[in-house]
Amino acid sequence: MSNKEKISIVTLGCSKNTVDSERLMNQLKINNFEVVEDTYDADAVIINTCGFIDAAKEESVNTILEAIEAKKDGKLKKVIVSGCLSERYVKDLKKEIPEVDSYYGVEDYRGILKEFGGDYKDELLDERSITTPGHYEYLKISEGCDNPCSFCAIPLIRGKHKSRPIESLISEAASLAKKGVKELVVIGQDTTCYGLDIYGKKNLAELLTRLSEIDGIEWIRLLYTYPTRFPEDILDVIANNPKICKYIDMPLQHVSDNVLKSMRRGITARKTKELISLIKSSVSGITFRTTFIVGYPTETEKDFEELCEFVKAAQFDRFGVFTYSPEDDTTAFPLGDPISAEEKERRKSVLMEIQQEISLGKNNSLLNKNVKVIIDRLEGDYYIGRTERDAPEVDCEVLIPSDTNNCEIGKFLVVEIYDCNEYDLYGNVKH
Repeated sequence: MSNKEKISIVTLGCSKNTVDSERLMNQLKINNFEVVEDTYDADAVIINTCGFIDAAKEESVNTILEAIEAKKDGKLKKVIVSGCLSERYVKDLKKEIPEVDSYYGVEDYRGILKEFGGDYKDELLDERSITTPGHYEYLKISEGCDNPCSFCAIPLIRGKHKSRPIESLISEAASLAKKGVKELVVIGQDTTCYGLDIYGKKNLAELLTRLSEIDGIEWIRLLYTYPTRFPEDILDVIANNPKICKYIDMPLQHVSDNVLKSMRRGITARKTKELISLIKSSVSGITFRTTFIVGYPTETEKDFEELCEFVKAAQFDRFGVFTYSPEDDTTAFPLGDPISAEEKERRKSVLMEIQQEISLGKNNSLLNKNVKVIIDRLEGDYYIGRTERDAPEVDCEVLIPSDTNNCEIGKFLVVEIYDCNEYDLYGNVKH
């Protein structure tokens, strides 16, 4: 046991932040710091913030303020703030919350370690502590983004797209597999652009193939793909490689040409529909997840109605909706925020109601069928699992009675579905 400070890391925001925290956590442990889960059992807390939309900013600020109160009460000795919010608004934060001991940007592991008297180990870049249940992990293949989306501050926070070399990713994935990870969830701000900056071509198909060759990895799931200039060669890999989940996450954001043009998405409604058709025809049975933004400044009622009709026709398997949030220094910021919060919420509710009916129909189609499920956790009266059609934390789940024999976290099982609702399936293990 180290006699140095006990440190807790609070991670806010997306799975990409989770990876950053896990890398930092591993560096702290190598430096013999004790990393604890409970903030109030710690001497110091590192808050890895999110600054993507207003709700995330508010959560980050509230978490910082709670930590400051704990420090005032003598429950913490030190409060460190890092991540996206700190990267983007450090001057404002220092002025408004001066009680924070130090602010750091994204991936500033070296600076944070120095803060505690530790040394950053370059040779351990590919090593991480695992904070997920252990049988699935996120693999961040790139950082930053080159796309010019008008509403998005990610390039301002994370910078230009930077791919990680294949060999480094294979090394990290192999290390995760040795720790018991069975499912890799491939992430990045834009995964489809992988390799362009270092190999001169989009190289995602090769990366997925190489990852599938790692012993112990059974599922590889692809998130955060981008529709413009989509690398069609990955469809053959998804269709024919048994380890690649027949699943794709592609945030489309909108379908109206009027809105897409203002959003600077680089794609039209026609091209969007053609791409969806290509993906579905190339990969039989693929699960298509997407997200949309409602209440964008130029979105008229006609644009919104077009989006609703598109969602009805496209029959997406998985679906999310965000309300527009104006971000400083983005190209959409000068457009203002003319659509009221109430109207944005109305449009969000309308879309989600459409999708709920679609989701229920798709879940009903699985009744009395057998599906392969990985068990994520035990919660109350049920083991909670997921099918190949579902990403961790965001998609549907399968509920299995907790008194089921041979049901273990991290285990793959064949489950017969006997009931469902819009977002959950209920099943019994086939013995």
